Order: sequence, then C-alpha cells, then structure tokens
Amino acid sequence: MVSLSALALFSGLFASNGDYNDHPKLEPFIQEMVQEHQYDPKVLRDVLSQAVRKDSILEAIARPAERTKAWYEYRAIFLKEKRIKEGKEFLIEYKAIFDDVEAKYGVPREVIAAIIGVETFYGRNTGSYRVIDALATLGFDYPKRSLFYRELKNYFLMVRDNNLQPLDIKGSYAGAMGLGQFIPSSYISYAVDYDGDGKKDLWTNRGDAIASVAYYFKRYGWKKGQPVADRVTLNNTDADKYANETLSLKGSFKQWKERGVNLPKNRKEQPAALFRYKYEDSQEYWLAYKNFYVITRYNHSRLYARAVYELSQELVK
Repeated sequence: MVSLSALALFSGLFASNGDYNDHPKLEPFIQEMVQEHQYDPKVLRDVLSQAVRKDSILEAIARPAERTKAWYEYRAIFLKEKRIKEGKEFLIEYKAIFDDVEAKYGVPREVIAAIIGVETFYGRNTGSYRVIDALATLGFDYPKRSLFYRELKNYFLMVRDNNLQPLDIKGSYAGAMGLGQFIPSSYISYAVDYDGDGKKDLWTNRGDAIASVAYYFKRYGWKKGQPVADRVTLNNTDADKYANETLSLKGSFKQWKERGVNLPKNRKEQPAALFRYKYEDSQEYWLAYKNFYVITRYNHSRLYARAVYELSQELVK
C-alpha cells in the first residue's frame, strides 16, 4: 500500500489541471486542515488537483428515493425475493461472525444483515464513484449542506490515520463506503477491526463490516430485546396531523392515546413517534419506538427505517 508521503511525492507528476485547482474554496479548505489538523498542504493540493467534478452526483443528491417516492414504491425496491433469499444465505455463510457480534453488541443479526442488504445488496454494489470526486463535488459545489464539506475533511483524516489511498477508494454518490456505506465521520467513530489485523476494512472484510454496523447501532442506543414498531389504527382523524411530524420520539403512550391512537396491546409505556405510510389506494400507521429511531440514525428516513425492519423480519422467517 502506498503511503500518503509517497503519494505526495509522486502524485504531482501525474496531476492535471483539475476541476478544483482554482476553486475559491480550495485554499480556505487547505488552510483549515493545516491549522486544525496539522495536515500536509502538499498532500491536500496533490490529491484535490486530481479530483473531478461530477454533475451526475449533483443530480443524484437532488432526488434521493427517500424524498421522492411513496412507501409502496420505496418498499418495492428493497423487499424483493432475491434480496430476501440472498440475505438468508448471507446470514448462513457468516454465521460464526454473526454469532460472535450479536453476543458482543446485542444487536440482532437480522437487523445488521438487513442494513447491509439495503445499503449494498450484501456487498454486491458498494458504489462506483471515487470518494474523493464525490466529496469534492458535494463539499465545494453543493451549497445547500455543509455536511459534505465536513465529510471531505473527515475523509482526509480517515485516509491519513489509516494509511489508505485517497484516490483509489470508491463509494456512493454521497461518499458512503463499504458494505455498510459508512461516510468518513462514521468510519472514524464506529469502524471496527473485528479480526485484529490492524485494519478497519469495510470493503472486503465481512467481519469488520458486520461488527462496525453492530457497533454503530450499539453506540446509538439499540435496546436488546425491545420492540421496533407496531402497526396501529386511529380512532379519530385529528390524530393524523401528528403523523410524520418528526423522527424524534416526542409522545408517551398516554399522549398518543389522548391524540386518538389505538395503542398496541402488551406494550410497556415508552416514548414513541407516529408515522403514516402511503400505499397506492390506502395508507397505514405505525407507532415507532427507540430501536426504530436508532435505525433512522443510519439514514434519517422513516421509509428507510421501515424497509430495514421489514427486510430483517423476512430474513428470519
């Protein structure tokens, strides 16, 4: 593996007049990295000189499925027989790892597998964009969110501190990487070296990838043995106005009952949120709990969280 110091020495020989050589955000970015993290400015310039602006990334980020599709359309993407079948095979193939990780972190194997299944079809599609292109494009040319500017910083910290090659790593259009599609800040905070080989390899090492997803969930407060969500009905139309109001668990069972939700039986009092899901000619309501909220920390979408949960239930049938 080529070190960053070697990259700094040789990459300039091959650098072209890239899309970010004269970008107005380039020098401020470099100065921030030098001042905040004592980063080598030559490495930053050499790498960013080879980053390519991708209009396809800007187009994709503007129309994510979580914001453009109804539930029945979103569900059809992920709850297919092939994804279910291969998820069951994935659980069998890596049973020893799942046994160990589930015992260590308290997160059900089917939930971990469902995350990897939804994100990358169990590693089949981990992304075709160079992460440096994705994060430079979004960090410098997508003005709506500063998240990607921060993630570009985190990416350079990630590759420096883990001796990775910044120009070679591929991922999604949003800069997410590996089987579990970790963005750089998630890699820094939650990636696990499961097999103790000194590397946190979320791209090819199934143990590292599985353990990292489990550790992510544990850190966000997954409650072992507790429910995720229940389908409910409403006894008055006023209750509907509270649905999809927030991902946060802002109502107690008592409050939801007062608002007109028919509570599920045999559930203990706990904070919950109400979600409405649209089908082609109907809709239904779910009351979601802490573990559902934890899934939304992976992707801030009620559609995503339900898809993961439903897939997880199919994997253990």
